[in-house]
Amino acid sequence: MLRFMPVGDSMTIGSAGEHTWRHRLWQHLCATYGGPFTLVGPRETLYDKATDAPTSYAYAEPGFPRAHLAGWGEGWLHMAPLIADAVRESRADVLLVALGLIDLGFYTNAEQTAENVERFVTRARTADPHIRMVMLPVIPNIRAQADDPFATEVTLFNELLAKAVADLDEPRSPLLLASTPPSYDIHHDTYDGTHPNASGEHKIAAAFAGAMCQGWGLGEEYDAGRT
Repeated sequence: MLRFMPVGDSMTIGSAGEHTWRHRLWQHLCATYGGPFTLVGPRETLYDKATDAPTSYAYAEPGFPRAHLAGWGEGWLHMAPLIADAVRESRADVLLVALGLIDLGFYTNAEQTAENVERFVTRARTADPHIRMVMLPVIPNIRAQADDPFATEVTLFNELLAKAVADLDEPRSPLLLASTPPSYDIHHDTYDGTHPNASGEHKIAAAFAGAMCQGWGLGEEYDAGRT
């Protein structure tokens, strides 16, 4: 049984009424991965905007393994201290990580955020020295279009993330850098300039699926016609 743990911020936890990219990737792997697998993690809920809390189970399609480690407003800063216990308790094999936007927006600059990436990787490996990880670069949001200093931080962090993945990669615990979806358009693929709508969910799922297919021969490329 291959155990995937989605790790992320508001774009990963999703909110009430959504499918989430987690569901889209699960559907894709059901169709293309030949072995048993599941999604794992210490949390299951969506974020409920009405109560401003992660308390909703109102998935658009709830019939899938909903486990994850994601939180609205949480970033590398928050997940680094949690990841070892989460990996240990869930026995995760692969971490699918989409973090950084909230860090750069509110908590840390690009260099500090990159330091938290290293802490995250180190702590995950204390729980499982053979853990595999796929990391998605930060997708620039609507703020990056209007705020040049913020856009600069996003660009710099993505460069530092690519360097960290290359430097920290090792045979027993491989790291992959997913590609930012090339056709991702915040005016078409989000509902508010940041959070993915249905087409955005497909494109984020495709980024993770493509990285694992190309890097590890796991599954197949995501059907581009669905995005």
